[in-house]
Amino acid sequence: MNQMIHNTQQETNMSLDITARPVRSKPDELVPSRYALKVGEIDVLVVSDGVLPLPTKMLGHNADPAIRAAWLNNMFLPPDAFDWALNAVVVRSGGRTILIDAGLGGDPDLHLPRAGQLIKRLDAAGIDLSSVTDVVLTHMHMDHVGGLLVEGVKERLRPDLQIHVAAAEVEFWESPDFSHTAMPPGFPDALRSAAKRFVNQYHNHLRQFDEEHEVAPGVVVRRTGGHTPGHSVVRLASGGDALTFAGDAVFAVGFDQPDWHNGFEHDPEEAARVRVRLLRELAATGEMLVATHLPFPSVGRVAVDGDAFRWVPVFWDY
Repeated sequence: MNQMIHNTQQETNMSLDITARPVRSKPDELVPSRYALKVGEIDVLVVSDGVLPLPTKMLGHNADPAIRAAWLNNMFLPPDAFDWALNAVVVRSGGRTILIDAGLGGDPDLHLPRAGQLIKRLDAAGIDLSSVTDVVLTHMHMDHVGGLLVEGVKERLRPDLQIHVAAAEVEFWESPDFSHTAMPPGFPDALRSAAKRFVNQYHNHLRQFDEEHEVAPGVVVRRTGGHTPGHSVVRLASGGDALTFAGDAVFAVGFDQPDWHNGFEHDPEEAARVRVRLLRELAATGEMLVATHLPFPSVGRVAVDGDAFRWVPVFWDY
């Protein structure tokens, strides 16, 4: 087992051209929390921030409860609450090291101790925070910006760090509208607070874009709206290969039931339209998909399945 762990770490580090510090394996880290792949000449590392235990109603609060229960049963998932994956991505292209989303950080009032692992896991992967040149935010929900708010993190980041986020997203969080969401108690206040703290701490680092922006060669962020007004996806393209990081445009249930409204969507009807358009595009191109809340490492492809879609996970490459 120890040899297998060593080989996995070595392969990951080689793929990202990282010279890692020696890492002592701990019993609670025997399950891998990072997965490396290449998109043409672009290096990609999917990193798990942990999991979020949330009510199953959040998957489709507009769905018939009996149909939702049947879907959960068919997926061998518990009926009331289950663990949502929480993934971030590190990308290397054109001499830049780009972190896409930053995980939860921590909010003790919400009792989510199994998430907020990103900084620790970046350290374990040998990725020094001072090497990160850019951060791309799909949106400003706290499970995407919170890692930047962890005590001591900002001091470890480089002073010329650029944080790319849609202008519509920054504007939205000046006075956010939660009237169409269906979140558990406590979440709206926590989301408002995290977004406000983030802008206060990092406003000098923000590089806002309107619709589309190339962060590095082959790394393009594009605003989709829907989930939040400035929600964006990131497409990596190199050497005929492509991968889209979809943020919160797609959840696990979204392939079978793309019209179900997720409780965290601020404009659920537009979010459903965005989801269908994106899944159709990905099914047509056959390119890879990674998303924040798909089961780790969440690398797969999309196929059309009647009036809906089918998720096809990639085979792990050891």
